[in-house]
Amino acid sequence: MARLHTSRQSTSQPRTAGPRVGRWLVAVPMAALAIATVYPLVFTANVAMKTRHEYVLDRFSPAEALRWDAFVTAWASADMDRYLANSLIVVSGSVALLLLFGSMAGFALSQLRFRGSRALFLGCLAALFIPFQVIMVPLARTMGQTGLIDTYPGLILAYVAQFLPFTVFLMTSYYSGIPAEIIDAARIDGNSVYGVYGRIMLPLGRPALLSVGILNALFCWNDVLIALLMMPSAEHRTLMVGVTSLRGQYSADIPTFAGGVLIAAVPVLALYLVFQRQIASGVTAGSTKG
Repeated sequence: MARLHTSRQSTSQPRTAGPRVGRWLVAVPMAALAIATVYPLVFTANVAMKTRHEYVLDRFSPAEALRWDAFVTAWASADMDRYLANSLIVVSGSVALLLLFGSMAGFALSQLRFRGSRALFLGCLAALFIPFQVIMVPLARTMGQTGLIDTYPGLILAYVAQFLPFTVFLMTSYYSGIPAEIIDAARIDGNSVYGVYGRIMLPLGRPALLSVGILNALFCWNDVLIALLMMPSAEHRTLMVGVTSLRGQYSADIPTFAGGVLIAAVPVLALYLVFQRQIASGVTAGSTKG
């Protein structure tokens, strides 16, 4: 009996050692990645709490006290309230148009059969691989000729043109998983194509629309290059462009610049923390369907 007991113990140990080693192999790199992601935010917050003298003496030491002077200075003297309003206007308009056009195109490419639908979908896939730097000069010339430079509609249309292929791809992939019998039943009940889109596809696509809307809001909010190209005047700057300009205005006052960076990052962090599951599902939406 003693030999049988010891043999059972010896055979049970290798079974538990394998999963534990596998967990450690996954947990250690993920923990290192989490630390590398969180550390810049913590470092920036610590710098924003310092005075200019403390930062010059030692930029890595903890702040001596919780000070909010850098945030107040960045908000009041850099017109960040106006930049925030500009970003909200542009991001709201861009996301609304992206969801409208992306959902309509996704419905058409996934459920409707017409000549050239496959070629259009492949064209959207090809557009995903074209960097903005390739089309920025023709886009700027076209916007300048039509009088859309330094206007809200011009920047909104630029964002729609840049991020629409990504939206169409994800919505097409999501709508491809909806059974065709649902569409046929709706058509038999007397719904037109627009009726099927409004009454069937939009409610069924609500999870994908939420995910794509959040992702596009993050893309438009964090953009600097397109906004700087389309909004050259200081009056129409977005928040991210305004934060970038702080680096030159307060080159000797790094805590104030860090405070402006945190002000611009707070809305994005809040949106991510609230909708992190939807963002993850939106990223993987196109990998399992289509």
